[in-house]
Amino acid sequence: MMHTMHQSDTRSDTPKARIVEIDAARAGQRIDNFLQTLLKGVPKSRVYRMLRTGEVRVNKGRIKASYRLQAGDAVRIPPVREAESAPAASPGAQVQQRIERSILLEDKGLLILNKPSGLAVHGGSGLSYGVIEALRQMRPEAPYLELVHRLDRDTSGCLIIAKRRSVLRALHELLRGDGMDKRYLALVKGRWQGGERRVDAPLLKNTLRSGERVVRVSDEGKAALSLFRPVTVFADCSLVEVRLMTGRTHQIRVHAAAIGHPIAGDDKYGEADFNRSMKARGLQRLFLHARSLAFTLSNEETGQTQNYAVTAPLDAALQAVLDGLASAAQAENLA
Repeated sequence: MMHTMHQSDTRSDTPKARIVEIDAARAGQRIDNFLQTLLKGVPKSRVYRMLRTGEVRVNKGRIKASYRLQAGDAVRIPPVREAESAPAASPGAQVQQRIERSILLEDKGLLILNKPSGLAVHGGSGLSYGVIEALRQMRPEAPYLELVHRLDRDTSGCLIIAKRRSVLRALHELLRGDGMDKRYLALVKGRWQGGERRVDAPLLKNTLRSGERVVRVSDEGKAALSLFRPVTVFADCSLVEVRLMTGRTHQIRVHAAAIGHPIAGDDKYGEADFNRSMKARGLQRLFLHARSLAFTLSNEETGQTQNYAVTAPLDAALQAVLDGLASAAQAENLA
């Protein structure tokens, strides 16, 4: 009788394939995200190759990387050699401390942090890790941590992470409607004239050959609505509060540029001369900050509602720029 030996049996130092059953807490996750969390240290390219070649199977069938797991699914995890699971670059203690210090609010269902500028919300596009990967590493015992929404790498401020699948679903529902009040602070070019301005301009997302994403106003794009309100008007720039009524990629940056008030420090949609003059005044980054979030969530278990209202303070560097502008304006008035 002929015995067929599987490749995984031929090497004693290679673990055998295993089956992982999906529980309710993990249901709804994309299979690629689930594998990256489960197989920490395995390169993303290897994870996608396992999916492409059918080494990973769900209920004995092949699936695409975009497949969303369901409770009760049996996922076959192929043997992964030690060489493939060499630890990937991971956030150092300094980054982890920055994230820990930036948590503004936390309860059983979610946490909200004041994301530092320069830190991506997730790895990818040449970045080995972001906020979500760092949090998962900091809290290995947490069964579920998922980004609720995104902020650009250079944008600071309020970022929500769900700790339960039900909370993620509820927050996505609020974001799709008008159940979440999201406000940003931006320093823009020019003296703001008049009061609040409503910018209703559809946005179309393009990806360049380099892989860079560029967004522009276009009738072919998706509906996008921003409300701009002046806070302080300086000699040649203005601090504005922006209320986001939709959540499109680069929405505030493109809308601000479209009305002739590009954001200070914006290398992609801004104005080079204005950026240079702001740099001379100490601005080293994009002046865009997710200042506050307000929303109401229902607790599935108790049926009670809870109101959330969180404000993220400006970091010292942005506050110093505003203080400098205020001092210059005061000196001008005294002269």
